[in-house]
Amino acid sequence: MENKVTFKDIGAIDGHLHMHYWYDKNKNVDFLHGYEEYKEVTGLKAINIASLPSGAASTRDVSNNILCALCKLANDNIYIHGGFIYPEYPLNPEKMQGMDILTQYNELMEIGFDGIKMLEGKPNLYSLVKYPICGEAYAPFFKQAEKDGTHILMHVNDPEIFWDKENAPQYLKDKGWFYGEGDYISNVEMYAQIDTLLESNPELNLTLAHFFFKSASPEELEMMFSRYKNLAVDITPGGEMYLGFKKRPEYFRDFFTKYDERIVFGTDGDFPTCMPAMEWLCDRIFRFLATDEEIKSFEDEMIKGIKIPVESVKKIMGTNFENRVSPTPRSINKEALKRYIEKYKHLIREQGAFEIIEKYAKELLY
Repeated sequence: MENKVTFKDIGAIDGHLHMHYWYDKNKNVDFLHGYEEYKEVTGLKAINIASLPSGAASTRDVSNNILCALCKLANDNIYIHGGFIYPEYPLNPEKMQGMDILTQYNELMEIGFDGIKMLEGKPNLYSLVKYPICGEAYAPFFKQAEKDGTHILMHVNDPEIFWDKENAPQYLKDKGWFYGEGDYISNVEMYAQIDTLLESNPELNLTLAHFFFKSASPEELEMMFSRYKNLAVDITPGGEMYLGFKKRPEYFRDFFTKYDERIVFGTDGDFPTCMPAMEWLCDRIFRFLATDEEIKSFEDEMIKGIKIPVESVKKIMGTNFENRVSPTPRSINKEALKRYIEKYKHLIREQGAFEIIEKYAKELLY
């Protein structure tokens, strides 16, 4: 076999994972120091924690940004992408004084975040924020980020079946991911907002998560790549993405080779509650790209690897993230983090999160 490289040889970086919870509810143990285990088990070179501080869940608040920054202080080779917080929903620019989106961006950059994570394009969060991504409240931030070259990892839309009344499975409804009823934004309208955003900010360093949900229409991505030189997608599952790849193996072998500098690897894992799944995903995605093996993949389907060149595998699974973000993680500015905690700590919803932040702030910041 030509591609004799293994996953541990390629300097892989998990560019898209999360820390939804800061403790193990069953064991009552926090795991701010647990990321090193994930890297050691898999052979990853580095990881990127994408903060999710906004949403209805009690764990979705400013504490996620703070814990990501503390985690970076406690571990080596961790990148972090911060998210925006909202004092109330829907977004009301007049009530964001002192914490408007541009101010929050500047604060996160001063602290030492490596980029920005936006989940505002996922329809269930969009239904809370109720404000266009291409709207005026975000415009100064996008202009500054474009000027700075700051990396933005953005989730936009979901698979089309999430709007399909006839075929959407029950688990989508259970998770609050069914958008075929109510006043959810349509995927057509959401895609149009991204078109408008990129027309206004054509050099934005933007990675669209989950292949932009375009595995059934990748020609549209090719057109976007031709127009926007800094645009990329990541290949974090959704399993539907890989089932889409399965339908056109020759096309996607050429696509992944031709655009090997515009594709970024990640698992979308929820560390550490699903670490075995994240290990499995590292293996599956690597084998899909690097081999022509028949492997058990998503939805219990078998899928054959597309076996692209080793150098393309290395770019997609490692160096592309470094090139889009930075070769090494930025350092944390402790004084800026202290100011951020003091400013926003009143927005922390869980007492346990507040206590763990106080504990690690004393250990790591003072």
